[in-house]
Amino acid sequence: MARIQGVDLPGDKHVVIALQYIYGIGDWVAAEICFRLGIDPFLKASALTDDAVARISGLLDKDYLVEGQLRRSIQQNIARLRDIQCYRGMRHRRNLPVRGQRTRTNARLARESRKPLLVRKV
Repeated sequence: MARIQGVDLPGDKHVVIALQYIYGIGDWVAAEICFRLGIDPFLKASALTDDAVARISGLLDKDYLVEGQLRRSIQQNIARLRDIQCYRGMRHRRNLPVRGQRTRTNARLARESRKPLLVRKV
């Protein structure tokens, strides 16, 4: 089982699918990585050599934001929006939909925290 960026790749899947288990890598980027490194995308992940795993890891470190770095970057961007108190930052702060979705009939999870609790009298 190959381990890249702290993620165990499932050995029974093709390399192009197994790479998508890493946060920040989708189908297109996984195919691009296989093409750039000359790895057969339909090779099983368990058949990857140590050299191929090292090349994939090196390419991810050099050219892509994945896993912890990407999560940290996203959290910093959201914190920046909150700090400058823009509209999107205020929506994040209030735990409401940020990208223009309606809240009158949908966004249940966002509105549940505002509902008063019903108290049963016994």
